[in-house]
Amino acid sequence: MQRRDFLKAATALSAYALPISPLLAALDQRLMTTGEKVSFDYAWLKGFARHLSGQPHQDHEGELPDQLKSLSWDDYQAIGYRADHALWSNSDAPYTAQLFHLGRGFTTPVRIYQVSQGQAQELAYDPALFNFSNGDGDSVVDTDTLSERLGFAGFRLHHHQDPKRDIASFLGASYFRAVSQSMQYGMSARGLAIDTAGSEPEEFPDFTRFWLEQPEGEDKLIVYALLESESTTGAYRFDIRRDVEGVVMDVAATLYPRKTIERLGIAPLTSMYLVGENDRDVNYDWRPEIHDSDGLSIHTESGEWLWRPLVNPPQLRYNAYSATNVQGFGLAQRDHDFDHYQDDGVYYDRRPSVWVEPTEGWGEGSVDLVELPAKDETFDNIVAYWQPKTPVEAGQELRYAYRLSWYDLPPQQPSLSRCVATRTGLGGVVGQRREYFSWRFAVDFRGGPFPFDDASEVEVEPVIETSAGRIEITSARPLDAIQGYRAMFDVVPPDEGTEPINLRLYLRDSEGKPLSETWIYQWTPPPGDERELHNPDHL
Repeated sequence: MQRRDFLKAATALSAYALPISPLLAALDQRLMTTGEKVSFDYAWLKGFARHLSGQPHQDHEGELPDQLKSLSWDDYQAIGYRADHALWSNSDAPYTAQLFHLGRGFTTPVRIYQVSQGQAQELAYDPALFNFSNGDGDSVVDTDTLSERLGFAGFRLHHHQDPKRDIASFLGASYFRAVSQSMQYGMSARGLAIDTAGSEPEEFPDFTRFWLEQPEGEDKLIVYALLESESTTGAYRFDIRRDVEGVVMDVAATLYPRKTIERLGIAPLTSMYLVGENDRDVNYDWRPEIHDSDGLSIHTESGEWLWRPLVNPPQLRYNAYSATNVQGFGLAQRDHDFDHYQDDGVYYDRRPSVWVEPTEGWGEGSVDLVELPAKDETFDNIVAYWQPKTPVEAGQELRYAYRLSWYDLPPQQPSLSRCVATRTGLGGVVGQRREYFSWRFAVDFRGGPFPFDDASEVEVEPVIETSAGRIEITSARPLDAIQGYRAMFDVVPPDEGTEPINLRLYLRDSEGKPLSETWIYQWTPPPGDERELHNPDHL
C-alpha cells in the first residue's frame, strides 16, 4: 500500500522518438518477440496456475541489475516509453499498449505476451523502446548491459479516440487502475488481498505474466494475468472496454491456494482518505478535503443500501459487514464539487468511483473495510474487499466472476435518498452552557423521494441506533439548499473510554416507510482528559 507514489509517477512518464535497433524478428515492425509461438487460452492458463500451485513459490523480486534498483526518483521518472512503438499502434485496433520499465520500486520482472488467433508470443525487452535521457540530455541507464530477457514492470492502455492519455494501467504487485469519463486516475484495485490487517503479515501477490489480446471486430481488449504468491496462484481474465462513462472490466479469477489463508480478500479496492468534512484532524493543510474516495457503498442481498463514510482513524480499524450474496459494493467519490477541495493540481473532485458487481453468487461472506491512520496523501490507507465465510484451504479451486466499473459515480445507485454529506463537531445547544461532553452529527440526504411535492403533508423522522452511550437532540428537517433533508443528533459517550461507537441512521415517514439509504458510522470518542467543552466566559 506504499506503492502509491510510484503509481502516480509511472502514469506521467513521457514518450520520445528514437531509432529502433534490429535485435530480433519484428512484431508489427515495432516490437520484438522472443521464443516460439505457443497455443494459449484461459483454460491453458488455469491449468498452468494449478500446476504452479503444487510447486514451491519462486520469488523473482530484485532479479535485475543494481543500476536499475538504485535509480533515483527523478532518474526513474525520466525513463519514458516511445509512443510510436506502442503495441498495435500501426493497426486499426481500438486499443494500444505501452510498457513500463523496471527500476526503483518496481523490481519484480514481468513477462508480457501478445496473443493473436490463439497463439501467444513473448515481447522481448529492447532498450530502444524507451527514452533514458534526463533533463541534461544524459542517459540515466547504461543500456549496453541490459539483457533482452530483462522483462518489464507492467503496461498501460490507450484508446484510439484519445491516444495521448491512457485509460488503464497494470503496475506493481497486482495493482491496476483505470479512469472515468474525467480521464483522471484515483484509487487502485488489486488482483487479490491476503491477510490484510490480520494476525499474519500482509502478503502482496504479484501479477508475474500478462497476455494481451485484441479480438477482431470488437471494441474491447482482453488481458490475461498469472498471479503468484507464497500462499496461492491464480489465473485472471480481464475483458476491458471503454464507454461514455469510463472503463468497465469483466473479471474472471480462478485461485489455487497452496496453504490455508486466514483472510482472503476478493476484488480488493485500495484508496486514500486523509481529511474530509467529517474528519478534519489534519488541520495543517490548506485544502479543506483530501481524498480519493469518501465512502463505502454496499448493496445487500435483501436490497438494502448501506453508506459508510470513511475516516482517517487514530489507529487501525477493521470492520466486517455481513454480505451474503452481496449485489455489489464499492469505494465511491460522491463529492465532485471543486469548491470542496480547492485542489487545482491533482483534482480530487475528478477521482473515479469503483463499483464491484458479482456476476454470479458469491455465497456467504462479508465486505471488509480496513482504515489505517495516515499523515499525508501519498499513503493509501483504505482497503475494502469481499471475504468468503468458508475457510480457504490448500488444494481448492476457487472461482469468482465480477464486473469493475470505473465511473464518476457507481452505475448502481439507491432508489431512495442518498447520503451526500456527513459533518461532525461538538454537541450541545448554542447559547447554553455545556455540562458534559457530546458529539454532534449532521447527515445530509438528497435524491429519491426528496423534495416532496407538498412537504407540509409529510412527516420525516430519523431512526437512530447506537452501540453505546445515548442519543439526544435529534431532528430531521428539509434543507432547501440541497433539495433534501438534514438529520442531526448528538452522541453522549457512556464513559471516559475510547472504545469505538457504532452508529446507524436512516429516514422514514410517519407510516414507517424508509425514505433513505442506511448511513452507518464508527466514531471513536476522545480520551476523557481531551474532551474540551469550549464554554464561552459569558455562559
